Amino acid sequence: MSSTDGASQSTGLIGGIGLTEVHVYAQRRAPDGKFSGCPHVHAVTDEGYFVLQGRGEVEFHDLTHGFRQLTLEPGQYVHFPPLVMHRLVSDGDLVILGMMGNAGLAERGEARIYFGADIDADPSKFDQLVSLPKRLGLEGALQRRDAAVAAYQQFMTLWQRDRDAYFAELRRFIDLHCREMARLSDTLLQQVAAGPVASANATAARIRNLPNRSDPAPDIQLNRRGTESAFGMCGVLRPMLRLEFMPTTTA
Repeated sequence: MSSTDGASQSTGLIGGIGLTEVHVYAQRRAPDGKFSGCPHVHAVTDEGYFVLQGRGEVEFHDLTHGFRQLTLEPGQYVHFPPLVMHRLVSDGDLVILGMMGNAGLAERGEARIYFGADIDADPSKFDQLVSLPKRLGLEGALQRRDAAVAAYQQFMTLWQRDRDAYFAELRRFIDLHCREMARLSDTLLQQVAAGPVASANATAARIRNLPNRSDPAPDIQLNRRGTESAFGMCGVLRPMLRLEFMPTTTA
């Protein structure tokens, strides 16, 4: 679901989570003939999808079960842990509300697109593919998706023909990403401290203060449609990055 197209500031959403409206890429079909996003994996954060409209499926790959598929339809919710590679597939009109357990981590590199072992072995080629949306906009995002799905097709062939090779390749990809993310541990921990940890601490303080009132500031905040957009791994995004305060008077 995530975008790697620049870092964002912590939104201050409830619980320090991230919320994004995701329109799964349907401008043209991927090399396997499907409307889809990029296969990718998160190193440390959980992710959830609530289907707003359209239908499709999400494809999962993990080191215990291998490949699994789940059909998506309006009103359905699914969440999954990190280290599960996944790809969203659309019927042409799939829109989801994506939820990240920690806002801002994916934007800081915590998610990695699958381009195959050859690209992973060449950091310059990997960086060129990842940066395509910055340079070419939507067309770049689709080119990046197509490169990922082309590699993903070969990966799926391993699932069908050689399970040992499939699991070896999945393990290689996940382990590589974990090694890369170890270098960003301090940055990721700072983001978690500013989001989920700070939110949990504030709630715990209110509980300890009972039966006294905590009297938090009566600030009502909102994010307006159309204020943010990005080309993410899964589709065209409306991330809820910035909040504004509701006016004190509505007259």
